[in-house]
Order: sequence, then C-alpha cells, then structure tokens
Amino acid sequence: MRLVLVVFCNLLNSSTGDTIPDVVNIGALFSFNSTIGKVAKIAIESAVEEVNSNPDVLGGAKLKLTLQDTNYSGFIGMLEALTLLENKTVAIIGPQFSVIAHMVSHIANEFQVPLLSFASTDPTLSSLQYPYFVRTTRSDLFQMSAIADMVSYYGWRDVIALYVDDDYGRNGVAALGDKLAEKRCKISYKAPLRPRGTKEEITDVLVTLALTEFRVIVLHTYENWSLEVLNVARYLGMKNSGYVWIVTDCLSNVLDTESELTSKARSDIQGVITLKMYTPDSKQKRKFVNKWKMNTPFGLNVYGLYAYDTVWILAKAIGEFFNQGGNVSFTKDSRLSDSMSIFNGGNQLLHNILQVNNMNGLTGPIRFNSDGNLMNPAYEIINVVGTGSRRIGFWSNYSGLSVLPPEVLYSKPPNRSISSQRLYSVVWPGETTQKPRGWAFPNNGKHLRIGVPNRVIYPEFVSQIKGTDMFHGYCIDVFTAALNILPYGVPYKLIGFGDGQNNPKFDDLLRLITTDYYDAAVGDFSITTGRTKLVDFTQPYIDSGLVVVAPIRKLNSNAWAFLRPFTPQLWCVTGAFFLVVGVVVWILEHRINDDFRGPPKRQIGTILWFSFSTLFFSHRERTKSPLGRLVLIIWLFVVLILTSSYTASLTSILTVEQLSSSIKDIKSLITSDVPIGYQRGSFAENYLTEELNIDLSRLVPLNSAEAYEKALKDGPKKGGVAAVVDERAYMEVFLSTRCEFSIIGQDFTRIGWGFAFPRDSPLAIDMSTAILQLSENGDLQRIHDMWLTRRACSSQGAKQEVDMLQLKSFWGLFAMCGFACLLAFLVFLMQIIRQFSRHYPDLEEELGEPSSRSSLQTARLQTFISFVGEKEEVIKSRSKKRKMEKASIRSTEEDQSVTGDVKQDC
Repeated sequence: MRLVLVVFCNLLNSSTGDTIPDVVNIGALFSFNSTIGKVAKIAIESAVEEVNSNPDVLGGAKLKLTLQDTNYSGFIGMLEALTLLENKTVAIIGPQFSVIAHMVSHIANEFQVPLLSFASTDPTLSSLQYPYFVRTTRSDLFQMSAIADMVSYYGWRDVIALYVDDDYGRNGVAALGDKLAEKRCKISYKAPLRPRGTKEEITDVLVTLALTEFRVIVLHTYENWSLEVLNVARYLGMKNSGYVWIVTDCLSNVLDTESELTSKARSDIQGVITLKMYTPDSKQKRKFVNKWKMNTPFGLNVYGLYAYDTVWILAKAIGEFFNQGGNVSFTKDSRLSDSMSIFNGGNQLLHNILQVNNMNGLTGPIRFNSDGNLMNPAYEIINVVGTGSRRIGFWSNYSGLSVLPPEVLYSKPPNRSISSQRLYSVVWPGETTQKPRGWAFPNNGKHLRIGVPNRVIYPEFVSQIKGTDMFHGYCIDVFTAALNILPYGVPYKLIGFGDGQNNPKFDDLLRLITTDYYDAAVGDFSITTGRTKLVDFTQPYIDSGLVVVAPIRKLNSNAWAFLRPFTPQLWCVTGAFFLVVGVVVWILEHRINDDFRGPPKRQIGTILWFSFSTLFFSHRERTKSPLGRLVLIIWLFVVLILTSSYTASLTSILTVEQLSSSIKDIKSLITSDVPIGYQRGSFAENYLTEELNIDLSRLVPLNSAEAYEKALKDGPKKGGVAAVVDERAYMEVFLSTRCEFSIIGQDFTRIGWGFAFPRDSPLAIDMSTAILQLSENGDLQRIHDMWLTRRACSSQGAKQEVDMLQLKSFWGLFAMCGFACLLAFLVFLMQIIRQFSRHYPDLEEELGEPSSRSSLQTARLQTFISFVGEKEEVIKSRSKKRKMEKASIRSTEEDQSVTGDVKQDC
C-alpha cells in the first residue's frame, strides 16, 4: 500500500513539476556479511538517518533507502539492481565489488541512474564507458602508484604480483605495472588466484613463487583471502627473512574491523607492509568514531567513512537538484518492460554529484576533478609489528613518500625529489630491520651457467687452465672477489665458449644470455651501445677504449739520456775533429801568435782548451793567420750545426714520440688507404666499419700478440699493417715488452669492461655495488697490478740505435771541415818549405864538413823541424843577420883579393 502511495506521489510531482516529493527512493548494493559490507551498512543507515533528520538538506523530502545484499555474486547484484530500478530509484549506492560494478554500470547507463560506489576501486571503472559511475572512494590507480614509489624507494626493480584473477585484481595489477614502469621497475612474475579458490590452489601458486628468484610480493586480493594467503605463505617459509610482502588496503581493512585477531593470524602477518586510505583528523570524524565505538561491536574501517560521506554527497546533489527546479520523473521505454522506466533527471543529478564542492565529510574535503576522481588522494603506510601495527609514513599524489601528514605538505610547493622521499624504519619478515635485497637464487639447486670466452690472445685476462675445466686471469679474479663481497652465496659454474684456436666473437656469447643458455657471462666485455640492448652490464671494473698502435721511436729518460742524441761513432768522430781542428789551428798560429806559444805543456793545454771551447764559442785565443781564421770559421759553422741538432734531438727524445710512420692519429688512419689490424672477435671490426666507415677490405684480423708484432714490423709493403686498432687494456700488455711500438694519439672511444647478465637482473646491481667496493678499498688495483703490471722493455738497445743521430747525417760537414783543415795545412806546409828553402839554401856549406847522404837528410829534417817550431820573427831576424854576415864576408874577401892582385902586379 505504501509503495502505491509513493508511486502516486512521484507521478503527481512529475505532473506538477514545482513540488518536492516527500520521499526520494535510493538503493544500496553490497555484501552484508563482508568486512566492508557490515561496516558500510551501519554507516549508510546512520548517514540516511542524519540526512532525514535535517529538513534543510532536501527541502523537506526524505530519503528512502533500500538495501540489497549481493552476496558476493555478480549475477545476484545485477538482479538486485534491476529490482531497485523497478521501484523508481534515482540513485544507487554501491556496488562494493568492482566485478559487480562493471555489470551494474551498464544497467545504470541504460536507466540514467547515477551509481555511487564507495568501495569499487578498479581504475577502469573511471573510463568513458561508464558515464553514470561515480567513484566516491580512491581509485587503485593511486594505491598502485604508492606501491611503485615504495618499490623504487627501497631500490627494488622486480616484484611478483599475486592477485585475484577478476576485473578487480587484473586491472589493479595492470595499473601497478604501468606505475612500476615509470620508475624503471617491473612485474617480473604474475601469479593469478582463482576467485574463491581453495587452500590447495593457493598452496600450489605459492610453491611456484617460492621457486623463483624474486622476493618482493605485492598481494592484491579481497579481505578474507589476504589472511588465508599469508597463512599459507608462512607455512611454506615465505615469511622468513629475505621476503617482502606489500599488501593492498584489503589487510588494513581487516586490522581496523577485526578488533582481536588470533595469535596465529598475528603471526601470519608479521613484517607485512599494508596501505590504508588516509583521512585527515577532524572534530566531525572523532565524534563519529567515538559514537561508533560505543554502539558497534566491531571496528570502523575507512570504507565505512566513505560510505557515510557517499550518502551525504548524494543528499546534497539531490537537494541542489530540487533547488534547480528538477523533479523526480520517469519515462517509459518501449525496449523495457512495463515495470521499468528511465529517470529523466539522471543526467542533471549526475552533474550535481560531480559538482559537489566545499563539502567537509568524515574523509576530509570532498571535491571531484575532471576525471571524476576525488582530489588529493593519499595513503597511510603501515607496518604490522607484534600485536599491533605502526605507521611508517604517508604517500600522497602531491609529494610522494613522506613522514609528514599530507595536509602539511599541501601548504608547500610539491617536491618529488629523491632526497625528499622518506619513510621510517621497517621491521621486515623474520623480525629484521635490514632491508631485504628483494631477490634470491631459486630454491631448485640449479647453478648459474656463466659463459667465459676461451681466449687465444692475452691469457692474462681470461684463460682456461690446461687439462681442467677451470679458468683464471684478471677478469676471473675480479669476478670472484666481487662475489666474495656479496652477503649471500652464488652457486655458479664457469663454462668455456670457443674452440680454443680462435678468439670467439663476444656478441655471439652475449646473445646466448638472451636465450637463457647462459645465466651470465664473465670476461673482458666492452660495454657498447649495441650490447646494452642485449644484456645488462655491471659497473665497469676497468677503463678502456680503442687506440691506434704503430711503430715509433721513443726512449725512456735516464741518467745518461744526454748521450742519446749521437751514436758512439758520431761522438768519437766529433771528439776527434775537435782535436784535429785544435792541432791544425795551433800549427797555423803558433809561429806568428804568442797565444799559441810557450812551453810544451802550455801548448798542449792551449790546443785542448781552444778546440773544446769552440763548442760554446768561448775561445779566448785570437787567430791572426788567414788560414787559421778560415779553418776556424768553417769549424764554428760545423759546431753550430752539431749543437743545434743535439739540442733538438735531445728535446725530442725526452718529450716527443718520434714516429716511424705517417700515422699520427685515427683521423690520418681513416684518410689513408693503408691496411689496419684488429683483434679477431672484438667489437673493433664493427666500430671501424659502421662508425668510421672504413672499408672492410682494409681490415686485417689478427689472432695473437705475435701476429700483431709481425704485421707491424712487416708494414704495408711486406703484407703487414700500418697500424693496429685495439683496446687500451690489451695494448698496454702488448706494449709492455715491445718498445718499438706505441699508442699514437688519444683514445678515440671511452668505454669500460663489465660482466654481463640478463636484462633487469638484480645480481647485476649487487655485483656493481661489489665492484665499487673493490675499487674503494684498493683490491681492484691490487688485482690489476698482479696480472697486468708492465715490465721493462727487452729491446732497449735497439731503441737507442733507432733514436740516435747517425754519423751519416753529418758526414758532409765533417768532410768540408776536414778538407779545409787539409787544404790549410798543405798551404801552410808549402809556405814553410818555401821559407825554409829561402832561409837555408846552402845547408851543406853551413854544416861545414862533408857528410853522408843520410846524415845530410837527417840534419835537414832536424833543421826543418826546428825551423817550423821557431817564431817567424826570429827566423826573419836571424836570416837578415845571416845575410849581413855573408855580405860582410864577401866584402872582406873581395878586399883581400884586390890587395893580392895589387901585390902581384907590384
């Protein structure tokens, strides 16, 4: 009878259009016996009672609430929704479950009845497909964003998603995957649970998870199931140290609603992190909570607050609807049965609902954004510890993770920087405060298969011990040292790659990691752009880069470096010429120059001093004879050339590499057409051809250090190469005993070596951290020195011969100087002989008595030597005196002859 009156009143109102009905029918759909449902029922009824007790809200009208129990069934929920619509319902509160909300939303669209859900958190319900669906709670999009921020905050990269396999679970996990991708993290394993699955099915799923390497598990399911899943996890040992359990707000609802959990249930949830929608404190909220505690045997969860506010949102929208002149009227549709009709004011009521502003509810200020979501979403982050729980921080869409309440941050500029993100400490599963690393090796007894290149060249880096399956070398020692730093053991087995006759191609080895044939690769792998697309590399453990190596002339400095510019032959010839020139100048000067005369010791000293002082152009003796000056000028020119060449050569030896080829750097190598050597199997081939556009026909693959040496020594004319392009680390070992070659120019690439792991491997991150620790404590350098210490060159003598100035470079100067000395000496000798002949024309007569021919020659030689040694002025004076004596004697004889003749005549 009452129903008939209500319908009659509605028809009357629709006909008049200017009166407010006494009763407005609204409905509610949810499961009464669920954790959320039993709280929501009381909260909704309480809100309706308060609305009806305030005539100002609806202008005198009353809300008539019809509750329908969906009993966890989408089909029943759909039938109950149709039942509500038969009663001319203007709006429906609910459904509670997202699966049912998807079904009922289609019905709401057809009847144009707003659907206000306080508990359906599936992000896809906000799509344009459901225009009449209004979410009056928080979307799981924001909850998954909070979880992604936590995963990134703790440094994890991979998570397992354990979820109920329905619209609620799948769409929530899809949102989680999107948010993790924004943080460069990912869901590595998805584990769906069948809705209403048995304990055995849960066990089977968790056993599979336990065999994986991932230890960060995000549980997204319903309230009742969350405890069941965690119970099985504890039974399987998945709540021990090393595991991370992040449970969506389904667990916090249980903690808030169930006042007392059993000790077994408490043990199941120890160390778990769960989220709870944040609602700021207010006087209105405290009053409601106190009233709840006094009248209700179970706790109040946050969905109860949202259910309460949903009634008030709807009431204010209906009141505004009436204020706008709207009336409650329905229109028949030929497609529908006679008992059903379309709500004419549905679109206007929906608009009013979304335009509710400046309303302060139990959950805080209520306002919808353009996407239909409530503004300022925020969550509490809770850590279950002991018999209770503790809040470790907050998350808000405004500033991310923080230990400050969101309303405090709203008054400040948004700050999402890494330094601003903060949470309090957590007690993890296993009652440990040390942050779990987030992964572990699978519990299947499998060893990691690690590929190692079976190198032929440079065994110092990686080589297989003959007769065994073991490897050693610099790279192997760095790898094992890094493993020893890790706080956990790594079972592994090294497996050689290559035939041992030729260097294997590293790219082929790395591709086998992508096919899961190898779990990692250890060796001298250069980290290049192309390779990073295949695998993940660790932090570089050695710096390297491509360099050009060519024949050079270079000597290392030592205490006798000043002798290196000249060869021994050149030094000897130069010293001899100093003495020769000194003697020649002495010979040319001593007869006329007092500076070159004196006792024998003084003359010898003068010769030595004068000759060697010309090296510095500091001789103090003046030359007087033209021949001496000629010789000295030529000799000083030779000395100038020698000193200049010596200075330039010494400077070059000590500071500059003297190249024996035309290759100066990589640019000159590119522009030339000479052959280039490279290490077979390295990335140098691809780099030279693809990046530097060098024709493949110019490249010569080399397989050993001996092949490098031979090809460089032979050169292009003998079938060798002009230069070798390889990585610096290799070349330093190669050049340590081959000093006739050297690196030309600078590194034209900057790369490093790292160990290779599958993409997104957590072990790669831990190994990178270990390598950094090795670098900081000096162990990395000690390993380097043990294997790669440079040794002294064995061909130092050959290098000296190459770098020294040769005698043949100066033979023209010495020949010119020698010819000048010889010519001057011959001219001087002719002059002396001529003078001697003039001054001693009748040596036999002067001797006074006849002698043998030999005696006469000896006497003449002694006289000549004595003549050469005498000063020219003395000789001239004596010669003049002798001539005067001869003239006097001749005059006397003539006088005597005349006297005799006179006497004879007489």
